[in-house]
Amino acid sequence: MISTTLLIATTFTLISGAALAQDAAAAKILASKSACMACHAVDKKLVGPAFKDVAAKHAGQADALEKVSARIKSGGSGMYGPVPMPAQAHLKDDELKLLAGWILAGAPDK
Repeated sequence: MISTTLLIATTFTLISGAALAQDAAAAKILASKSACMACHAVDKKLVGPAFKDVAAKHAGQADALEKVSARIKSGGSGMYGPVPMPAQAHLKDDELKLLAGWILAGAPDK
């Protein structure tokens, strides 16, 4: 019984890790295609804030995914400085959530 439970838990962990790696890769590609990387970097401020700074600002907020998704969609300025972020209104809701989730996770490579 313990062996079976351990096997199931291990399998779930491996599958979850693989899914997260695929999501991170897809998010990174989407960020590049959407020109996010022209103004943002993972760990340093460029024109816009570092993704890790965005993640830190929203840490512990229950509605962080919705807030960041909405901000990506609408664009705007003032939250991190005067330079406006262009709206990404063409992105679908699932793409917005993928990007926002990736950013809130610290924009991991894997």
